[in-house]
Amino acid sequence: MKPHLLLIEPMMPAVEKALDESYVVHRWQKDELPKDAPIRAIATGGGTGVPRAVMDALPALEIIAINGIGTDAVDLVEASRRGIAVTVTRDVLTDDVADLAMALMLASMRDLLPGDRLVRDNLWGKQVLPLARKVSGARVGIVGMGQVGQAIGKRAQAFSMQVSYFSRRNLDLPAFPFVSSLPALAEQSDILVVAASGGAQSRNLVDRKVIDALGPDGLLVNVARGTVVDEQALVSALQEGRLGRAALDVFTDEPNVPDALKTMPNVVLQPHRASATIETRQAMGRLVLDNLTAHFAGSPLLTPVTPLF
Repeated sequence: MKPHLLLIEPMMPAVEKALDESYVVHRWQKDELPKDAPIRAIATGGGTGVPRAVMDALPALEIIAINGIGTDAVDLVEASRRGIAVTVTRDVLTDDVADLAMALMLASMRDLLPGDRLVRDNLWGKQVLPLARKVSGARVGIVGMGQVGQAIGKRAQAFSMQVSYFSRRNLDLPAFPFVSSLPALAEQSDILVVAASGGAQSRNLVDRKVIDALGPDGLLVNVARGTVVDEQALVSALQEGRLGRAALDVFTDEPNVPDALKTMPNVVLQPHRASATIETRQAMGRLVLDNLTAHFAGSPLLTPVTPLF
């Protein structure tokens, strides 16, 4: 008999087809849960995760397979207590996230969006854009130096950027100097890139003090989680000229974005799509499927989240 699985976030058609072939798939309809279904698995995304009420309503739940690397929307303590396995799709989306971080840097520093609009509006030759900022050789500070942070650092070095980082501990990375104070890192950086994990431990890590240290000529790039940055402090700093630019792929209350950010010419916005390429989403979906297959076959999981206790 096929195991019952709850699909919380839609996935690529080929992945959903494979799920339908191997499982009795129940597609989540907001707050509605299938009645009397012995659901043993959940496939979800990092953004939605698993609402605690859903987890509590599924006594037979054995595994949560996250299509992403974020675990802040899953109660890992409760999952560990109940012996529910949790997997992510680490390793396969690192390049895409790092690529987008670089794209956001370039788009913001070189004013690519204002230039695009000027051409489309037939204003080339009629209006002149202000001079942009140089990217090569800029000083880059990276907040969070896991796989994504290190991949961003390597790409930045290809632009002759001076790269340093802040993390919970010194990782002794030969190519990247560690800075033990986040405000100090921001103060010595032209660009601050947020690549830290989300969750309670990093909420509002980038606060007003950090933003002010980055300063009126600085650029803040966030490809991590919206909650890592104090969004209101960010908006205020941009409005008041205490921060020069921002380039954001993530927000505190997605898909809701502060209206003020939408009207600022010095802000680049993306709809949380750092891993949104065909190749990477296929690889992520395959890893979700492989983790589920391994679980129900009694084999070791490919990319489990480390138990909290």
